[in-house]
Amino acid sequence: MDAQLVVVIAGILLAAVIVGSVLFLRGYSGKFTFDTSGGTAPRASEGEGNTSGVAFKGRFTLLTLGVGAMFTALVAKLWSMQMVSSDYYDSLAQKNQTRTVTTPAPRGRILDRNGTPLVTNRSSLAVTAYRDLADDTVMVRHLANVLGIPYVACRRNIQDNTEGAQAQHTIATDVRRSAIAYIQEHAGDFAGVQIAERTERVYPYGTTAAHVLGYTGTITQEQLEAQKEAEAQGSDASRIEYQSGDIVGQAGVEIEYEKLLQGIRGEQTVTVDAGGNVTGQEGAVPARAGSDIRLTLDLTIQQGCEQGLAHAIEVAKQEGYENAGAGACVCLDCTNGEILGLASLPTFDPTVFVGGISSDLWSQFNSDDGGQPLINRAVSGQYMSASTIKSLSALAGLEYGIYSSSRTSNCTGWWTGNGEANGKWCWLHSGHGTMNLQSGIANSCDPVFYDIGRDFFYNDENPEGLQEMFRRWGLGAKTGVDLPSEGEGRVPDAAWKESFFKDWSAEERAWNAGDMTNIVIGQGDILVTPLQMAMVYAGIAMDGVEYTPHVFLSAVARDGEGDAYLYNETGKKEHLKPHINSDADLELVKAGLHDVIYSTNASTASHFNNLSVQIAGKSGTGEKAGEDEYAWFVAYAPADDPKYVVACVLEQGGGGSATALRAVRDVFGVIYNEPDTSDSVDTATR
Repeated sequence: MDAQLVVVIAGILLAAVIVGSVLFLRGYSGKFTFDTSGGTAPRASEGEGNTSGVAFKGRFTLLTLGVGAMFTALVAKLWSMQMVSSDYYDSLAQKNQTRTVTTPAPRGRILDRNGTPLVTNRSSLAVTAYRDLADDTVMVRHLANVLGIPYVACRRNIQDNTEGAQAQHTIATDVRRSAIAYIQEHAGDFAGVQIAERTERVYPYGTTAAHVLGYTGTITQEQLEAQKEAEAQGSDASRIEYQSGDIVGQAGVEIEYEKLLQGIRGEQTVTVDAGGNVTGQEGAVPARAGSDIRLTLDLTIQQGCEQGLAHAIEVAKQEGYENAGAGACVCLDCTNGEILGLASLPTFDPTVFVGGISSDLWSQFNSDDGGQPLINRAVSGQYMSASTIKSLSALAGLEYGIYSSSRTSNCTGWWTGNGEANGKWCWLHSGHGTMNLQSGIANSCDPVFYDIGRDFFYNDENPEGLQEMFRRWGLGAKTGVDLPSEGEGRVPDAAWKESFFKDWSAEERAWNAGDMTNIVIGQGDILVTPLQMAMVYAGIAMDGVEYTPHVFLSAVARDGEGDAYLYNETGKKEHLKPHINSDADLELVKAGLHDVIYSTNASTASHFNNLSVQIAGKSGTGEKAGEDEYAWFVAYAPADDPKYVVACVLEQGGGGSATALRAVRDVFGVIYNEPDTSDSVDTATR
């Protein structure tokens, strides 16, 4: 507070006190009387101790003390403000004149395992101004014409406080060089208009790995509210304080590793007038870019997954499955859980989100008619497992004594184990003849597994041993992959059916033998994700160990000096280790999976015979009411020393060995640099 102002106020108060005192004193006039009987000398009417003179003197003394105390207090306060607290009040005054605004920081890049940039940044020129420029309608109109945007939009952007009231408001981004040059050449006509350098996300390979990488966008109100809730629950020193208008990750790796990718905002101090308008700039702290992230993806294998998936869909369409067009393909390293490639179709171009996506395109992306390309089907898609589940069904039958390695079933093509009225077809209507468990896996003979499902249902000791086996290997639960929106899948049982179909009658809700013969071959109400099935076969390949799937490999520190963040020291985490009854059980299943590739169908074998390594795998064909079949194929290689697992599913893509096989074979072709040379098509459905 100004010292002269304090003195003036003190003087006014003192004058008011003096005037009040005079009025106060004049208000006490003494009352005297004369003693008419005793002479002319006056005397007090109430005795000498209470004369008006004495009262006046006492009041005057009291008033003097009061005025003195008030004056002393004013002087003391003035001295305190000027001598003791002057720095404090100067600080308040300074704060009223300055504001601290932030400047955006570049996000970190995203690289593949070999350092190839999958997401990077490019420089972008933006035109900015402070909000008071909106009052100059002539300049705003002129600026709108130069930028080629409507006047209303230009004025609205200048007034938009999303970036902060005192911050430079972005009027336009990615402004063409000719417009920038014109503004700079006519700086006198555009007083207050600034040219700022920004960064925008760049995707050098277009749609490649779009579902893994994700995209960015302006922070949502829900995200800001979530930040407030997190702050209320406890502070986190590593938490980034976001502001309205910040660009943040919204999907994929961009959101999963937001804390690493997001840079540290810079700060700019500006001076403002009484109206809050910026009048000058002072010191600045530059922004710091976010950390670069290396993923487990191998660009070559990633492209192989995407091209293989597209190839499989093309083959499906050629075979008459016109509705084929969606699916997923994933390749992982079964020795450590690293995801080397992950494809999902339909896909999208992350570039459309740079600078904001239109409402029409957003609606198209989220509509059923548009194929919902934003869904990562490899992680979020939930499908019937089809015959790929038969590996686990066989292990369950062996462990619980339901179906021994020496037992056989006679497949005539029509199975009546639950009665003629509840008969079921084998996929091969002509029948497979006598099958044991290994040949049942190799030929995907349904009656072998119908027997397993039926016998579990009627087993008093372990009626749900089949479901227990499925869950033991990770089905019905998330794998823990470091990508958002992972699906859990579903392992149905009696309790689930009772709850899910609560509007049905008690008889209809009851779990029955038909339910068991459905899920034992991967049909009915069972649901899995492509990543879950890839993990199951990784566990089989690794003799019963599944490592947590992940796409994060390491991150470079913001100072650029080496890898500051690693997945962990070993590069892998054990996800689960399902109990296996005996090595012999697992070896029987592995032998059956090897026979699937080389011993049961010449067409299938023709696609793999020219590979220098042996393959083991399983096809599957899922059924869904009102739609064409869903094609599955999962395999690992080398069969004798596993390293890679590839899983593919095609929605309405026909038989797995006819179409999905093509994607898996193409990926192995990329890995071993040995492309498929066979054009043979297996038209059988299994």
